[in-house]
Amino acid sequence: MLNAPIRLSRNRNYTILWTGQLLSELAAEIAAVAFPLLVLSRSGSPLEVGLAASAMSVAGMVTVVPAGVMADRWNRRRTMLIAQTARVAGMASLVAALAFDWYSFTHVVLIMVLEGVLGSLFDPVEQAALPQVVPKEQLSTAVARNTARPFVASLIGPALAGVLFALEPAAPFVADLIILATSAIALVFLRLPPRPAATSGNGRSRAAGARAGWGRTFRRDAAVGLRWAFGQRVIRTTLIWTMLTNLVFGALLVVVISASSLAGVGAAEIGLVMTCFGIGGLVGAASAARLHEALPAPVIVLGCSWIVTGAATAMAMVPLGLPLGLLLGLAAVAAPIANTTVLTYQLLLTPDGLRGRLSSVAGFCSGGAGAVGPAAGGALLAATGSAAASFLACAVALALVALGATLSPVLRRFPAAVELERENRAGGCQRNVGGPS
Repeated sequence: MLNAPIRLSRNRNYTILWTGQLLSELAAEIAAVAFPLLVLSRSGSPLEVGLAASAMSVAGMVTVVPAGVMADRWNRRRTMLIAQTARVAGMASLVAALAFDWYSFTHVVLIMVLEGVLGSLFDPVEQAALPQVVPKEQLSTAVARNTARPFVASLIGPALAGVLFALEPAAPFVADLIILATSAIALVFLRLPPRPAATSGNGRSRAAGARAGWGRTFRRDAAVGLRWAFGQRVIRTTLIWTMLTNLVFGALLVVVISASSLAGVGAAEIGLVMTCFGIGGLVGAASAARLHEALPAPVIVLGCSWIVTGAATAMAMVPLGLPLGLLLGLAAVAAPIANTTVLTYQLLLTPDGLRGRLSSVAGFCSGGAGAVGPAAGGALLAATGSAAASFLACAVALALVALGATLSPVLRRFPAAVELERENRAGGCQRNVGGPS
C-alpha cells in the first residue's frame, strides 16, 4: 500500500517556495507605494512618478515572455536565487544612496526597471516549480493557498510602506532590502526534484539548440510556448476569459477609488474599501480548495463570472464608500475560487518543460489587461461623469464576458481534475520536454 502524501503544512520545499514568493510579492507591494512617495518628496513632479511607474510596467511586460523560456530551460532554483540576489543588490544601492543623500531620479528609475524585470523573471519560475514539490492530488489546495498571497501582500504592503515612509523616507526601502534578503536566504534551502532530460519543447535537444545559436534558440523556444498555449482549446479559452475579466475588473477598481475620492469620501474610508477587497480575496482563497473538490469545474468558472457581474451591477445602486467595499469584497471572494480551478487544470495539462512559458503567456495577458483596465476605468468615469453610469458600463461588459463564457462549449464542459489525470496518463509518453531543476 502506497503511503499518503505528507500534508502541505509539513512539506518543507512547498513551504519555502510559498514563503519566498510571499516575501517577493510583499516587497513589490511596498515598493509600489514607496517609490512614488520618494519621487514626489524629492521633485514634487507627478510626471516623473508616471514615467517611473510606466518604465517599471513596460520592463515587466517585456521580460515576462523570455522569463517563461528561462523557467523551462534553466535551473529553476538557481534562477530564483539569482533574481532575488540581484534585487537585493539593487535595493541595497538605493538604501546606500539615500543614506548619503545621493538621490538621483535616474537611479530610482533604474532600480524600478530592475524590480520590473526581476519580478517578472521570478514569478513564472516559481509557478513552474510548484508541481515539482506538490503531488497532483494536492495541487488544487496548493494553488488555492498561492492565490491568497497577493491579497496578504496587498493588505500589509501599502499600509506598511506609508507608515515607514512617514517615519523616515529610506525606511520602506530598508524593509524591502531585509524582506528580499530573507527570501533569497530561504531559497538557498529549497530542493527541487530532478526534471526529465531537457529539450527545447519541440523535440530538439539543448545541444542542438546551442549549435543553432543561443538567440535563435531562445526565440524559437518562446514561439513554441506561445503556439502550444494558444493551440490548446481549453487553455486558450481560459486565457481569453481571464484576460477580459481582469481588464474590466481593473477598470472597476479605478472607478471605485476615483469616484469615491471625487465625491469627498475620506482617505480612511477609501482605504477601508480596499481592505474589504483584500479580506474578500482571503476568504475566497480559504474556501477555494474545498469548492474545487466539491463542485464541477463549469459551475465554479461560470458561477464566479456571474457573481462578479452581479456585484458590479449592485454597485450602481448603493452609496459610495463602505457599501462599495462590501460589494467589492464579494467580487473578490469569487476571483481566487475561479483562478484555483483554472490554474490547476492548466498546470496539470502542461508538460513540465512548458510550464514556465505557459505562466509567462498568462502573465503577459494579465499584465496587458492590468495596463489597459485602469486607463479604461479612468476614461470611462471622465466620459460619463457619473459613478453609477460607470458601474453600469462595467457591469454590462462583465455580463458580456459571462454570457460568452456561458455560451462557450469549452467552458461549459470544463474538465475536472479526475478527467485530466486520465488524459495525462494516456498522453504521458508524449510529454518528455523537461529541463534542469
